[in-house]
Amino acid sequence: MDQQQDVIKDIKKTEYAIEIDHLKKSFDGGKDFVLKGIDLKIPKGSITMVIGFSGTGKSVLMKHILGLMKPTAGEVRVLGKSLSKMTKSELHKFRINLGVMFQYSALFDSFTALGNASFPLLEHRREMSLEEAEKIAGEKLIQSGLDSKHFHKLPSEMSGGMRKRVGLARALALDPQILLYDEPTTGLDPILTEMVDNLIYDTHHSRKGSTSVVISHDLHAAFRIGDHVVMLHEGKVLKQGKPEDFLNSDDPLINKFVSTGVRREE
Repeated sequence: MDQQQDVIKDIKKTEYAIEIDHLKKSFDGGKDFVLKGIDLKIPKGSITMVIGFSGTGKSVLMKHILGLMKPTAGEVRVLGKSLSKMTKSELHKFRINLGVMFQYSALFDSFTALGNASFPLLEHRREMSLEEAEKIAGEKLIQSGLDSKHFHKLPSEMSGGMRKRVGLARALALDPQILLYDEPTTGLDPILTEMVDNLIYDTHHSRKGSTSVVISHDLHAAFRIGDHVVMLHEGKVLKQGKPEDFLNSDDPLINKFVSTGVRREE
């Protein structure tokens, strides 16, 4: 635990949860860039929605925030710490500050709901007993809205909504300062989509000071629950600001994108 504390100390000295400076990423040695100079600051305590057309680099950006990819150029700072300056071991320890709810939940098929939610605790808190881990995991499952009668079900025995709740509980297990959601409503029907959106909103506002980053194609959700919206286009930040800044924009490209997914009430 002392080594973990050495890695995460002094992380509250910035007003931004995530700071990205001129981030570039190429997979072919610099001939073709997916990210073409991202400059971005995500404020602490916000729900930030990252939107954009398909292929604009949203998922690649998230992988840099998680330290799963190294920049071709530029810098990514999370909670004031430069990820590129960390060793693999330091990155592994630092990730206790980051919780991720993956697309399609990405649960372990052979683990029960309780087993999935316990996994981060057993991975990062090796001194913790299985009983202690399952107690905390159970609390996170309840917090995420899963009834205890479903704790011992496998993912194949759960509904789509249940799997989303388990995925969220797993992301919350280590009480991270930042929660990241990777296209959390992809493939869901409108009713389940609204449930997940409300779950994100309620979870964020029940955790004082936490920061949520949602990679999403769901424009309705972006403007309904987001405090801060970032739109990517062709590997760059086209615009960032409050939802109303997008709704009132004069930019033809932004208007085209927004009009495809948002109905403004008169």
